[in-house]
Amino acid sequence: MSDQKLKILITGGGTGGHVFPAIAIADAIKKMRPDTEFLFVGAIGKMEMERVPQAGYAIEGLNIAGFQRSMSLKNLSFPIKLLRSLWKARKIVRKFQPDVVIGTGGFASGPVMQAAQRAGIPTLIQEQNSYAGVTNKILGKKAARICVAYDHMEQFFPQEKIVFTGNPVRSDIVNLKGKREEALKHYGLDPEKKTIVVIGGSLGARTLNNAMRDNVEFFEQYSLPKGEGRGGVEIQAIWQCGKFYEYEYTAMETAKLPNIQCRAFIDRMDLLYAAADVVISRAGALTISELCLVGKPAILVPSPNVAEDHQTKNALALVEKGAARLVRDGDAGEKMLQDALLILESEALAFSLSESIRQLGRPNAAEAIAREAIKLVDKPS
Repeated sequence: MSDQKLKILITGGGTGGHVFPAIAIADAIKKMRPDTEFLFVGAIGKMEMERVPQAGYAIEGLNIAGFQRSMSLKNLSFPIKLLRSLWKARKIVRKFQPDVVIGTGGFASGPVMQAAQRAGIPTLIQEQNSYAGVTNKILGKKAARICVAYDHMEQFFPQEKIVFTGNPVRSDIVNLKGKREEALKHYGLDPEKKTIVVIGGSLGARTLNNAMRDNVEFFEQYSLPKGEGRGGVEIQAIWQCGKFYEYEYTAMETAKLPNIQCRAFIDRMDLLYAAADVVISRAGALTISELCLVGKPAILVPSPNVAEDHQTKNALALVEKGAARLVRDGDAGEKMLQDALLILESEALAFSLSESIRQLGRPNAAEAIAREAIKLVDKPS
């Protein structure tokens, strides 16, 4: 069966944390089996409907959205959208007849994976977080394989189905060797200053943005040359505020300081990481996987607004191994920059965090998941 042409359906999206791993897995399978036929299924109106075609793959959309945790009129339409999505997902699976269905999470993933399992098609779950959500826990009972990025996932899934692969990331981030000089030039940074990178995600994170807004004096003080009333380091920062907050925060006093760059989005994440001396970020699974690969000292500020508080659990998995520092969302304004300063002023601490987080990196995660998917066809379990 190893010579047969594969048909693989991949479902997931809503955020970069679901979309980029899905594309990376498809790319890895394509390298191993170039004649594979792919179909993606995402949620209408979400970023995958644009990003997947840009990557060269066909995609179909389901009209589905998540259930709002707060009281919302949108919840009234949720059951109707879910039933219609289940019906359309079954129709797509029946028409495409995939050999394997891979789910990376997101609104569309549940209906599609359920439709495949009901049709007897092998499914592979790519669980990115250290704490599995309700949908994946249910799907895991009938999944053929579950690829994970954290230890102790047997508390959520049957142990015999689990394979530790890590999370796939964008290929340009895998190797930053020799990119620092290019990075400093690209972003117009001073090589004599230490660089703090603050990443709020594509939409932005209000907590991180407010912390930057409220610390004007910090950046004014550490923009001064050593000897002018203080010791320590000179600091500059690239602050990614997100498209949603662009006009609000780029007008703030902090954003106008000469040692601050406030940007709505980042065009070259590989060069941003290469330039960073310390990274402050939310604790989404994709971001953490990237930080592990680039080996940068990290301060994680988990979002409290996610299901099962999984970002805190993701962050704690690193903190317990001495691989990152955690600042609670409510403490960000007071603590995140002070923690960054602590790292920048201590070579020993920076080295320890960098080495510990690097140990957790999985540069070949996409290839490992691709092999597991192909095995489900070549050697049915």
